[in-house]
Amino acid sequence: MIRPTAQFSLTLTEAAKLVGGTCTSPISISGISYRDSDVQPGDLFVAAPGARVHGADFIESAKRQGAVAILTDSQGAQRAGDLPTIVVDDVRTASGLIAAALYSEPMRALRSIGITGTNGKTTVSTLLYQIFTAAHQKCGLIGTVETRFGDQVIPSERTTPEAPELHALAASMREQGAQNLVMEVSSHALSLKRMKGSHFSFVAFTNLTQDHLDFHKDMASYFAAKAELFTPEYADKGFINIDSPYGAELFAQTSIPAISISRSDPAAMWRFESHSADSHGYTIAIHTPDSLEPIKTSTQLLGGFNLDNLLMAVAIAYDSGVSAAQLIEIIPTLTGAPGRLESVQAGQKFTALVDYAHSPDAVANVLHAAQEFTEGRVIAVLGCGGDRDSTKRPLMGRALVDGSDISIFTSDNPRSESPTEILAQMSKGITLDDPSRICVDRADAIRYAVEIAREGDSVLILGKGHESGQDIAGTITPFDDRVELARAISDVAHNHKGEGR
Repeated sequence: MIRPTAQFSLTLTEAAKLVGGTCTSPISISGISYRDSDVQPGDLFVAAPGARVHGADFIESAKRQGAVAILTDSQGAQRAGDLPTIVVDDVRTASGLIAAALYSEPMRALRSIGITGTNGKTTVSTLLYQIFTAAHQKCGLIGTVETRFGDQVIPSERTTPEAPELHALAASMREQGAQNLVMEVSSHALSLKRMKGSHFSFVAFTNLTQDHLDFHKDMASYFAAKAELFTPEYADKGFINIDSPYGAELFAQTSIPAISISRSDPAAMWRFESHSADSHGYTIAIHTPDSLEPIKTSTQLLGGFNLDNLLMAVAIAYDSGVSAAQLIEIIPTLTGAPGRLESVQAGQKFTALVDYAHSPDAVANVLHAAQEFTEGRVIAVLGCGGDRDSTKRPLMGRALVDGSDISIFTSDNPRSESPTEILAQMSKGITLDDPSRICVDRADAIRYAVEIAREGDSVLILGKGHESGQDIAGTITPFDDRVELARAISDVAHNHKGEGR
């Protein structure tokens, strides 16, 4: 857990008053932590109720690490021992408010930008980070792939950190001179109140399609979680892609000032006046809301969905003070996020790409993009994760078959589920004609895709993107689609050379 080097302090009386709790201890706290292993001397330990265990189970461990006080509910208070305790009904909300106050509201001190949506969060965040950096505005990045500021790059455990970790990160970035903070905001984080105490200058909505229904249960609840970000509690201003019904609904109902984004809607404040594809990306002209000349430039990003991501990033950057002249120079240099249509080059004569697409809409969009830039066949490998929304599996299988010329069904992260059962659900009602097939082992599936690829084809490995491990029955083993794809290309090329001698 990254923390600022400066010393911060908040009395327990102040903290309790802030969250409606009671505690008259004169003790001050200098940090706040959810995990006992992260506790430092002087910390307030957050003992929150969880889905499987209560944080109170770790109070003794936190005390040994140096915790001087506890934030918990009435159930946890019974196990707090002799440590001063703030007792509240809503521990998660309280932890966010206390963390923000302890670190002197770091997210309000920065131009904080939160990106939400089913797809595109990582790419929009990465593009914004690149734009701000190129425009000489110091920027921090927090997201699915990594946390980044200056020379520090830290792999992420989850898309959006717990509130105490988030505010400590923001305070550290502020301390090191950041002007901007760009981060992904997941629906889980909003529903689980990780965002309490946070406030953004700008928030953005990319899209909403079926995903995470194992958690949200239905699309209405999923949308409601996302929409919560577009309220005065969390943000000053919103940027909303209105091309989907959910985006249009959000734009109509939001209670904060909002900017509309669209690929083609003439009513949108930001839109493309034109975009034409070539083998290297797109030539584009972007309409700006101040009626100046359009931003005319080019991008090496591939796929219509990346036009949406780019437009969102450009609109936010422009509103953040990056000029049209700067954007014209910067946009052609922008690259996608790790594991998002990421190219693998190993000397092959076909296109090889890895993408994180793991929802029906994302799979369809990526494969549609591939059809646009592929001269030969689109060969796609896809699996579905275990212990996640099972209702999207047949939809993803259908998107795979409809969008590719050769479809290879395989495992993703089966977790505690049977890989063969997941594949049966994915392929239900689908007849696969050779050379399409089901291949349970993911490495074998990738190798097979490479073996059948010819010059002019595109091979896409979908679902895991930047991930570096595969979870099978609770054991995570090293597995990176980019590494496996490069290895397969090299091995197949070597074997073909051997056969020719």
